[in-house]
This record gives sequence, structure tokens and C-alpha cells, in this order.
Amino acid sequence: IMLLEETVVGTVSSGSASTVTPTDGSSVSYDGNFVKEDGTAYTGSVNVIMHHLDPTDDDMDMQMPGMLYAENEDGAERMLQTLGMLAVELRGSGGEDLNLAEGSTSEIKIPVDATLLASAPATIPLWYFDEVNGYWVEEGEATLQGNMYVGTVSHFSFWNCDIPVKANILCVNVVGEDGNPLINSSVYISSTTYGTRSGYTNAMGVVCGLVPSDEPLTLSVYTYSFCSDIPIYIDSVGPFNTDTNITIIIPTDLNIIEETVTGTFNTCNGDAVTNGYVQINYGNQTFLDTVTNGTFEINLLRCSEYNTFSISGYDLTNTQATGTINYNFTSPTTSIGTISACNAVSEFIVYTIDDNEPVLYLNNIAYVLVSNYSSGSQILIAAQQQPSLDCFYLEVYNYSSDFIGTYHSLPHLFATIEPGFRIIDGSFACLTIPHNNNEIVLNVNSFGDVDEYIDINFSGNYEDEQGNPHTINGTIHVLRDE
Repeated sequence: IMLLEETVVGTVSSGSASTVTPTDGSSVSYDGNFVKEDGTAYTGSVNVIMHHLDPTDDDMDMQMPGMLYAENEDGAERMLQTLGMLAVELRGSGGEDLNLAEGSTSEIKIPVDATLLASAPATIPLWYFDEVNGYWVEEGEATLQGNMYVGTVSHFSFWNCDIPVKANILCVNVVGEDGNPLINSSVYISSTTYGTRSGYTNAMGVVCGLVPSDEPLTLSVYTYSFCSDIPIYIDSVGPFNTDTNITIIIPTDLNIIEETVTGTFNTCNGDAVTNGYVQINYGNQTFLDTVTNGTFEINLLRCSEYNTFSISGYDLTNTQATGTINYNFTSPTTSIGTISACNAVSEFIVYTIDDNEPVLYLNNIAYVLVSNYSSGSQILIAAQQQPSLDCFYLEVYNYSSDFIGTYHSLPHLFATIEPGFRIIDGSFACLTIPHNNNEIVLNVNSFGDVDEYIDINFSGNYEDEQGNPHTINGTIHVLRDE
């Protein structure tokens, strides 16, 4: 994430028509009618904060809000190809957030880079970023005048000039010649029109994502970046006009070795761990296996020239860990014997969706905050897992300062859970669980002061944005920061 500088590019006055034109070539006109957040009229000077986001800038993906995923005027989902964005914020002399008064409009001008003019349509839909739902919404259109898209808007946030693209879900099942799934393989989908995006296969060897409909695509599979930058598989796929599942077989490569790591995981007292995880780190990849009976088995691919890996185990019942232990592979099976968890674990978050690989956060929990407002209190918990970029976000809202109890999450707007990750147009974001048919129950079991523990568990059923059913369960044991 890259923050934009809050630079005031001009000052206008209420009651007077005016235009602000920063040095980047964009411009916005105002009729002089402004309101505060509560809807009351504002009188006085208005500071204009603007920023043009150019799609030819390599940093644009990190600067823009959300991802290029949208709802068109008919309520259908679309991918977007952007030709430029404009961020506009209005502030009163006292720092108030302002917007256009009802019935007022502004003309915006967004410059188009010279390299994109040849493909720029004469008219293009305008999209604003919905900060509540986290995606773009179609509203109005702009016309190309010279090297500028010119349109009319009735409110301000981020505005986007985009070509909408119908999208379908493509799931790629990656297997070896023996039929075994190849996990953590890096799969790239490329389009001459829309660029390249990528994702990693999960524990079942599958990676899914949105791809543009009716567009020929190139599919490439890579091993770990430190092995080679040459794909081990490349082929043309598509075009697709429906949600599709495909299976690709990766030919045997003497430089790529399939490994199996097995062992026994005990508590510090020598008993079998019944609620824990074993984690292997190899290069920039992480592999997890759930442990319920004291044994584990992890399958992975490795490069022939890199033979070292590290392993660690986590006993969640007793909140203890083994620490990090280094090993060498003994191909094709490495038995590490027995490892024991005797080191204290300070905090963790773990969750599982369906029968997929569990996701575990230990030393990368970003914050655990509690905020008190006149209308109630709020817990915010966030974590991100590197390098996989899995992320977790939990928000619990209560009308009192005592959070202990049971919450029926999204249907009653008491709590929001956003686990997992999605990749759309190269942007990473927590995978929001929709409101529809959400039956997740969240239990806050303990709620400590600063530097004390907050303990939460959650489980239930939900439907994703395509209406597919899922189950989720998780446990949170974290130290409160504020």
C-alpha cells in the first residue's frame, strides 16, 4: 500500500464558480455549493486535494483503492481496464470533510497518457469507488477531448475511466505426470490486452481467479523464484465465456524434485499433539499440515540445487512451539523423527476454509486495537502472512465496553470477518465474506486490558459472491496493543 500525499492544489470559495487545475494536467470545476458530512450547507473557503493516478505508473496498483473489480449499472460484476483515475477530497477551513451539495455537479478532466490514446474509446464509462463495499460502481460517462477524458460527477471520491470487461472464474488444477497435485506452484495468466496476473496453487494443487471473457490467454507455471525464471510449463488457453475448470499436467523435470516430509509431533510432556500445526519453510514458500494425532506429512516441490529447509511445530492447546529447526532433504522422503513443543507462543491466529490448507499467523499480527465511541466500542484485529500475502481482518462492534459473549456476525452487523486473499488485477485484498446466507458465529471468550489476551473462536457456514457454499472455523489468541 502506498499513501498519496495530502497536498492542497487549490482553494475555492463557496458561492462562487471556479476551476482547479493542478500541474499534472487534470482539472475539476465547482459551482460553489458544498455540504458537510451531516448534509448541512457549508460557507467559507474550501481546500481542494487532488491526485491523478496514471495507469502507466508502475506504482498505480499500490496507490489506487481496492482492485479493478466493479459493478456496472445493471448490477453485474465486471473486471476493469483503467485509462486513468482522479482522487479528489474537499476540506473546509476547519478541516471538515466536504462534498458537493445535492443537485450540484462538477466537470472533471482526466489526462490520458500518450501511449494509451490509440486504444482510448471516444466515450468511456465513469466509475466511483464505493468505500463501504470495496469495489467500483458505474455512474455516468466521459468523452475523449484531445488527450483528456471529460465527464460530469455529482459527488467526490476516487473516479475512474475504465473499459468494462465481462469476466469468468478460471480454476487451474496443476498435477504432475503421476497425477499428484503440485502445491504452491506459481501460475500466471497473460492477455495481450489486459496484462498478466498470477496466483499460487493451494493444498489441492488448484488456483482460481477472474479472467477476461472471450480473450485468448497464455498460461505459464513457474517453480520458486530462486530456482529459475524460466517457466516449467507454458500453453495457450481459452477463450472462456463461462466459469471453467481445467487440468494441466506438468512434465517431469530432473531439476524439480517431489519431496515428502513426515514426522511425529509431541507436547513438551511427550504426549501426541491433538490441536496443532507443523510448518515448513523452503525458500520463500510456506507449507502447513494440521496435526490432530501427533503425526504429520507434507508434500512439496523443490529445486535440485537447494536442499535445506526449516520446520517448526505449534501446539495450540498449550500455546507452545518447537522453535525453528533446520534440516536437509533425504529424497524422496525425509523422516525427521519426533519434535516437541516446549517454547511459549505469545499469540496466534489460525483459520481453515472448507478442507483447504489451514492459514496460521504467529509473528506477523499487525495490530489488536480497541476503540471506544459514544455509540459503542470496537475491536480491530489484522494480520498479514508473508510471502504468501494471506491476510486476516476482524472487526467486532458492541454497544458496551464488555465484549465477552456470542456474536452472529454479518447478518446482524456485529462483526466482520475477512480471511484469505484474492488477486484481481494484481492487487491483494482480504477476501470479504458477503452478508448473504452468512451463518458464522463468533465467540469472544476473554477480553483483557492492554498487553493482556483477547481470545476468540468462530465457525459456521457462508456463501461467497458467486453463491457457492463454504465452511470456516478459526481461533484467535492475541495480545491487545491499545
